[in-house]
Amino acid sequence: MTKVQRLPLIYLLNYPMKYLIILAWLTIDVSHAIGQSAAKIDSLKKILSETTVIDNQTVINYLSIGLTFGWDNPDSSIVYYNKAYLLSQKLNFKEGLLRSQLVRSQVFAIIRFDSAAVSAAYEGIELTDSKDLNHFKSWAYFALGSVYMYLEDFDKGLYYHRESYRREKEPERNPSYYYIPQHMAQCFIGLNRPDSALYYNKRALQLNTQPIDRAWNLYQMGRIYHQLEKYDSSLMFYQKAMQLEIKYDKLFFKKNTSDINIGIAKAFNKLNQKDSAITYVKRALQASSSIGLANQKLQALELLTQLFESKSVIDSAFKYLKLSNLLIDQLSNANKVRQVQLIAFNQTLQDQEIEKIETKRIAQTIIWSLAGALLFTLALASLIYRNNKQRKRAFDLLQRQKQETDLQKLKVEEALSNLKSTQTQLIQSEKMASLGELTAGIAHEIQNPLNFVNNFSDVNTELIDELEQEVNKGNLEEVKLLTKDIKENEQKISHHGKRAGDIVKGMLQHSRSSSGTKEPTDINALCDEYLRLAYHGLRAKDMSFNATVKTEFDETIGVVNIIPQDIGRVILNLINNAFYAVNERLRQAQPDNSYEPTVTVKTKREGDKVLISVKDNGNGIPDSIKGKIFQPFFTTKPTGQGTGLGLSLSYDIVKAHGGELKVVTKEGEGSEFIIQLSIV
Repeated sequence: MTKVQRLPLIYLLNYPMKYLIILAWLTIDVSHAIGQSAAKIDSLKKILSETTVIDNQTVINYLSIGLTFGWDNPDSSIVYYNKAYLLSQKLNFKEGLLRSQLVRSQVFAIIRFDSAAVSAAYEGIELTDSKDLNHFKSWAYFALGSVYMYLEDFDKGLYYHRESYRREKEPERNPSYYYIPQHMAQCFIGLNRPDSALYYNKRALQLNTQPIDRAWNLYQMGRIYHQLEKYDSSLMFYQKAMQLEIKYDKLFFKKNTSDINIGIAKAFNKLNQKDSAITYVKRALQASSSIGLANQKLQALELLTQLFESKSVIDSAFKYLKLSNLLIDQLSNANKVRQVQLIAFNQTLQDQEIEKIETKRIAQTIIWSLAGALLFTLALASLIYRNNKQRKRAFDLLQRQKQETDLQKLKVEEALSNLKSTQTQLIQSEKMASLGELTAGIAHEIQNPLNFVNNFSDVNTELIDELEQEVNKGNLEEVKLLTKDIKENEQKISHHGKRAGDIVKGMLQHSRSSSGTKEPTDINALCDEYLRLAYHGLRAKDMSFNATVKTEFDETIGVVNIIPQDIGRVILNLINNAFYAVNERLRQAQPDNSYEPTVTVKTKREGDKVLISVKDNGNGIPDSIKGKIFQPFFTTKPTGQGTGLGLSLSYDIVKAHGGELKVVTKEGEGSEFIIQLSIV
């Protein structure tokens, strides 16, 4: 199971004071520790209640309360981290935003709010791009790697921990730097690669000299040897870890005791010592129950059920099975409460954004009103001047009328020419808009493989240096492990390099001007490519956006003769419209609404026809405007967000291919656009 690390969160809380906080943590009087935590919360709450000036220190107090609640009470922690985040936004306190996002991401990951955890961690990394927060960059990557580790995406966890290692400029000043090998070992355990885990855990044991840190490393050694099926060694390391926990870490004794006792019980179970296993798992159950550790308690109940069932003690097995089922229901209800809290918090953020937009709109209205008044004054002054001039030069009235008539005719002709030019430019801009909309998606798609290529190349350089050292020492076992890692990294470099090449090839093909020549094209691959690029492009502009994407591709279609650049722009336009529709409905949804935005792309062969369908569950198209959607310059989007040419040009492109573009829609339920093309 994933074990929570405590100390890194402290480093994120207060950069200048982190060493004092760590010292206080390690030297705190054990007999009064729990009482002091409660007293600290009460003290901070009293300070907040007496505060008359809301400033940056208030944010720090909120973060301190959230940290004091810690992992044992994640719901209360999130409440205060959310308060810190909202107040930091209001005060434009960037460091407060960074701290609250990084600590929130960890708690979200622990309680498995996956999307919220990743989104918060990524926003933390974006905040460190500013000059005054750049020294937090390594910690931000460490936090993101920890999030992925807690979410059990161990490949990404390894990648971002290595990024943290690479970006740290002052490792001796960053205590979390020494926890990177420890976390990497945990990721390798999750990937069931015990040899690599053993290598990094040994490095962690060398770096971490504190007894409580060594207890954690010994606990991981027990897990590693359990994976290696060396259960006697596993049991030995678990027992050593327990001895250190009892001696040095009594403040969190029951929490760590639960994890270690479960490990000891599993080792005894593998050694076929069922009674000993039952004894230790009961200790784990007692420890987890006393401080409300629901996940550890559930694991202990399930293991007890399994052990009693293997001993054919059916009544005891049934007893613990009932208790585990009851606990599962309680955990489900707790998750629902957390989800409601998250929805309420997101609604608060949305309300703040709406308030900003409304303020901006009022300011723009005032500006335009003043500009209009100024223009009217200028026009009136011009008219008065003209009339006075006409009175003075009445004798030349006929000549002036002729000149004005000629001038007006010239202006009309010029305006008509400008209108035609503008229409041509709008059409060309709409044709090229799809390429611009793909930019963010392409950047996202190509950045991932390039990052992996660079990262694994750097890692191989380090591993080769280590390999040379081990060869000189004659340590063949270590040489084998290092060569195995180098080989795996080279395979990944090759895979991601080919992936980057494919993306560049597709990008060049899309950016090429259409030759007007049809060519055999894989319709399914074309739809899949533009679906991914459109989704990543929208996510790059709006990180809060999420939607379920479904595909149903008919593999019997084969290739179809089309102009891929033109049909690709049609597909991209329809997919972008679908994402816009579900996003609009999501913005309008009530906080307790279970609406799930979904976009489905489907292909199907019917005789000598190919059907491409793009379906969404947005608000649908009202019957009153359904007949206008393919007309040029007609749009339902707000001013500045659409030209009204997308569907019109898409309709013309499909017609030019001898096909049809149809829409099936129902207001309040969604829309489906269907492209019909001939295979012949």
